[in-house]
Amino acid sequence: MLFNSWQYGIFFPVIFILYWFIPKNFRWFLLFIASYYFYMSWSAKYVVLILFTTVISYLAGILIDKSQNQRLRKIILILTFVSCLGVLFVFKYFNFFSETFTQILNAFSIKLHPVTLNLLLPVGISFYTFQTLGYVLDVYRKNITPEKNFGIYATFISFFPQLVAGPIERSKNLLPQIKNAHEKIFNYEQAAYGIKLMTFGFFKKLVIADVIAIQADRIFADIHEYEGFALILAVIFFTVQIYCDFSGYSDIARGCAKMLGIELMENFKSPYFSASIHEFWARWHISLSTWFRDYLYIPLGGNRCSKLRHYFNVLITFLISGLWHGANLTFLIWGFVHGAAQIFENMFTNSKRLENYPHNLFWWLRVICVFMFVVTTWTFFRANTINEAVYIFQNCFNGLSDLKSYLIAGSKTFGGKKIILFVLSLLALFDYFSLKHDVIKAITSSKYLILRYAFYFGLVTMILFFRATNEVDFVYFQF
Repeated sequence: MLFNSWQYGIFFPVIFILYWFIPKNFRWFLLFIASYYFYMSWSAKYVVLILFTTVISYLAGILIDKSQNQRLRKIILILTFVSCLGVLFVFKYFNFFSETFTQILNAFSIKLHPVTLNLLLPVGISFYTFQTLGYVLDVYRKNITPEKNFGIYATFISFFPQLVAGPIERSKNLLPQIKNAHEKIFNYEQAAYGIKLMTFGFFKKLVIADVIAIQADRIFADIHEYEGFALILAVIFFTVQIYCDFSGYSDIARGCAKMLGIELMENFKSPYFSASIHEFWARWHISLSTWFRDYLYIPLGGNRCSKLRHYFNVLITFLISGLWHGANLTFLIWGFVHGAAQIFENMFTNSKRLENYPHNLFWWLRVICVFMFVVTTWTFFRANTINEAVYIFQNCFNGLSDLKSYLIAGSKTFGGKKIILFVLSLLALFDYFSLKHDVIKAITSSKYLILRYAFYFGLVTMILFFRATNEVDFVYFQF
């Protein structure tokens, strides 16, 4: 059930109305039923996996809290990680490691056929697995007390707006809100803002991401048939697509939750206006970046150790982050390159100082350089194989000696009208104003009524008339 499907267009209004009209003590139960129904609409049989992970982590939290023996607490924690990550490994990584191991043996003339499993990747498994592990670690560290009500805890893990693509919520934020749902009073301004946030998210997804996806996918589906500026445009299109697609999902998820009186964390803060790689990761997929920081990077030692160990911690964190995104060497390279870039940045610049640097010419040059780096690395992220990524780098400048023909030939690959729509969309989306302000609040709280309604009318009109005609899955559903 996609957010941009007619089924969800019926499902959510029904849940919204029931939520605010049923007896208050049943609100969490409604969210529980709605969340499991939402997940089962994808594949009913895979609900067993999320239920298994939920039961294991629920029991682990209670047992860890009750135990006074530190060794026993650690054993329970390890067993929980092995159980939950074991499920994730089987469905997401088993075939990748089996094939990689076989290729290594074949390279040494040891002939072996890989053992593979014919399994579909359950939607959202990486997200809810990390959410459960974060909860268990918080209990282990005594940052929170375990939730005794299984239904409330299961609702926290499966909360439908953010279930399949995040944000990966912390137990301190989301769990108390679900537990105290009976105390919430309908707030018109919060609900209205939620609708506006959802509308902006649908604009990003339907008008920009899905339209661009059709063009970018066409190139990447048969990459060897193209060369020159067409390859550069394909990567740039994907750069915009993945941001609009993922941040659009987060906006819709946050908007839905706001209409139910629940606040989800912000997952994106104008990441393409970053003056350093460190800042980019503080603004991109914030829920995952902070998860790796708090539950992997800092426990490894963070920066409270020797420089060499610190750099090792950074590299390991980014490699695992890359692997989290997908079972493919391209994702590992993508993570490695970002980790190496941050190490290089730490060695020669003060990235934290740059985040508060005056927005002068030097700052803009930094932003452009970081953006170009991010665009380049997205090549590994989007390419199906390493060979395809190498092909793009080798052939993207073919014909550059005749700049005019180079640009015209590449642009014709996509069509002039689509390029114009793409540029107009960018002007509406990548507004410098959004760097320090909430665009939605700034416009919708304007004292000029005509400005507000022109904004609403413009968004809705573009969604109705310029959206992609076919339903396109959200990019991060595959992770």
